[in-house]
Amino acid sequence: MARKAPEVAFRTLDGARKSLKEITAQAPALLAFYKVTCPVCQLALPFLERLRGAGAEILPVSQNSLRESQAFDRDFGTRTALLDPEEENFPASNAFRITHVPTMFLVEPDGSISWTSSGFMKKELSALGQRLGREIFRHDEEVPEAKAG
Repeated sequence: MARKAPEVAFRTLDGARKSLKEITAQAPALLAFYKVTCPVCQLALPFLERLRGAGAEILPVSQNSLRESQAFDRDFGTRTALLDPEEENFPASNAFRITHVPTMFLVEPDGSISWTSSGFMKKELSALGQRLGREIFRHDEEVPEAKAG
């Protein structure tokens, strides 16, 4: 049986609060927790962007401030969706028991976690892409097989 996601709320980029239940009401959501200074996050998140529109909502969750997250998005071509900032003591990250970033969870509409990954694992990310009907990696790209978070 799949593990249930904790009942958490995130801060949106406009400062509002949105619960995980609201986020997953219509479709699965891929939560990708990251820090702007994490080199493995800088590698992984642009590849996750390729999954947009593929059957799950792609939601990078920054553990940094709004300003830092926006700068990250400009530099790496990503779109931060939610904040779980340090000044609030990382409530969602703590509820998910995150110890490393990036850590990703595919949360289904029923609240179950159907896939999880920590760090950068090309094989796991490829399998997620196949599951969602979208290739993440191009055949002509040189991509490492794995990088620990």
